[in-house]
Amino acid sequence: MPYWTTSLHLGLPQLTLRSIIDILITAFLLYQFLMMLRGRRAASVLAGLAILVAIYMGSVYFHLELLRSVLSTVAPYSVFGLIVMFNTELRMALSRLGQGGWFSSGSRMQRREFAEEILLALETMAHRKVGALIVIERDLGLRTFIESGVPMEAIITRDLLLAIFHPNAALHDGGVIVQNGRIAAAACFLPLSTNPTLMSTMGTRHRAGLGITEDTDCLSLIVSEETGHLSVAAFDEIERNLTLAQVRQRIERHFGWSGPRAERKDRPQAVATPLMTEPTNPVGGVDRP
Repeated sequence: MPYWTTSLHLGLPQLTLRSIIDILITAFLLYQFLMMLRGRRAASVLAGLAILVAIYMGSVYFHLELLRSVLSTVAPYSVFGLIVMFNTELRMALSRLGQGGWFSSGSRMQRREFAEEILLALETMAHRKVGALIVIERDLGLRTFIESGVPMEAIITRDLLLAIFHPNAALHDGGVIVQNGRIAAAACFLPLSTNPTLMSTMGTRHRAGLGITEDTDCLSLIVSEETGHLSVAAFDEIERNLTLAQVRQRIERHFGWSGPRAERKDRPQAVATPLMTEPTNPVGGVDRP
């Protein structure tokens, strides 16, 4: 055996069972951390942090003393800034760890048929300008909010959602929460977003749909009662005036779906028929476009 191969073999650490377990656990934690940051503002912050680290390494390599001293002085205080910026993500990670959400996906809405029923209902309500708020649970449980509404435990269908959000229905006000692929409850009270920049531009329904995503990883689907526009809220961010195809993409991206979509050729088409009733205020307030 050549000398250099023998030296390389002697220089490498021995791969034992303990080392394999160590590598697998570390890789799993890194994977879950990256999945937690996927699609969130925290990912952009980490990208910016990586650029600053690269700049610092460049300043050390090229002996840029002034730049290196400035970055090294700011570095210790950046830890506190990261804790403040990532407080929501850290809270979610600890909640998922306590609930065992990293090892199970029982709360995920995995069947596309349920999404198709929701999309059909959204399409009809958007045409009719019927206000609606549908919250889909992902990993973090929404039991507290489910208990505030009327329990249903019903299979998701387009007709049931249209009946719930009919302007004259008793369950029209409040939100519908979907859990484990079923309608867990209707007329649920949801926390309103306290973002001061949005309070004057959004109605109560949109603020409620956004507010529940500030501390959980759920997805909120919102239909404006005044304009019929569709909005999607997730991870403390809201996208407004979306098309039905864009809403479908947001659902698939949020729940990590892949593969062919469910067929809709045999499904009845949503018919936009006007309602001969007066609209009511959503979730205790006026729904602005």
